[in-house]
Amino acid sequence: MAPDKDEEAGIPMLDNFDGGHRDDAVEARPPPATLRSRLPQNMSEVVDNAPVSVLAYCFSSISMTVVNKYVVSGSYWNLTFLYLAIQAVVCIIAISACNKFGLIQLSTFDPVKAKKWFPISLLLVGMIYTSTKALQFLSVPVYTIFKNLTIIAIAYGEVLWFGGRVTPHALLSFGLMVLSSIIAAWADIQSAVASDGDSGEKNNMSTLNLGYTWMALNVFCTATYVLGMRKVIKQMNFKDMDTMFYNTLLTIPVLFAFSILTEDWSSANFAANFPVESRNRIFIGIFYSGVAAIFISYCSAWCIRVTSSTTYSMVGALNKLPIALSGLIFFDAPATLASCSAIFIGFVSGIVYAIAKMWQSKEKDQGKGMLPTSASVQSMRDSLKN
Repeated sequence: MAPDKDEEAGIPMLDNFDGGHRDDAVEARPPPATLRSRLPQNMSEVVDNAPVSVLAYCFSSISMTVVNKYVVSGSYWNLTFLYLAIQAVVCIIAISACNKFGLIQLSTFDPVKAKKWFPISLLLVGMIYTSTKALQFLSVPVYTIFKNLTIIAIAYGEVLWFGGRVTPHALLSFGLMVLSSIIAAWADIQSAVASDGDSGEKNNMSTLNLGYTWMALNVFCTATYVLGMRKVIKQMNFKDMDTMFYNTLLTIPVLFAFSILTEDWSSANFAANFPVESRNRIFIGIFYSGVAAIFISYCSAWCIRVTSSTTYSMVGALNKLPIALSGLIFFDAPATLASCSAIFIGFVSGIVYAIAKMWQSKEKDQGKGMLPTSASVQSMRDSLKN
């Protein structure tokens, strides 16, 4: 499953949990030799084309966010667990089909590894559910901007758990992320207050409060999931597709169980969630979101293979702008000076962060630019390692 960094909110993998790039890029692996040998020459040229890989990654990321927003935007939508469960089933079927036809290579399913991995899948359920709920109540631009805060939570989690460090340039990007989130929230609240004043009701503010609550929970759940997965994945020796397969497969029974226990499966509720006039479009969206999880994963590895991890990181940062703009285009999100400023600052913060990560990876002196660590933080870090 897919965490955007772009979180793209569906079934996230580490590729897209916050909006378009990730801190530790996937290991680039070329397509299987058997597949490459079957491709016509023209198709082989496409597979090795860098601009095409970048466009494919951007398209998959943007379309995933837009489709998920569309599916959960119904006035009576309350079947999020069921939606995610069906999405996971579609994803598993697609993965199995790709494996059968040699497009990808999966390791043999191991029940022992599945048992060890199950707690990570539970964390993933929390992440994708809160992500989808936040997207339901917030506009796409605001959701995308606030997703940046996940980067901050993960960065400082790595400081405590893995002895990571935060450089001054990364700290600057964090400041810009926080500033863009404050401006976006202020613009959103002003728009909601004005709308409530015109209608004499308080529905918009109530919706925003729910959205920001789910967003805060998503930041916590995403950071916990990513940090927990990083700690466990080294012990499992998983490849990227193996991680996706186990994640998706193990969440299916959990998602269906939560749906049965907490959601209304009556015919009247299904009719409200899937109105006749938009039912087919919603079903197509659910199907696409399940397949897109694999598409995003493949495009991430493809982009790195034919370009570089540095280019991939920068593309991820630049990709936040069209994702935010897609909300203005497809869902009539308010385009005010404040909201556009927030999008621009969030966009700049992503670029600054990508550049900071590039510089950090190139530093030979690991102590250069390191922020001083307090005694309390060092003590907490040591306790977490034990």
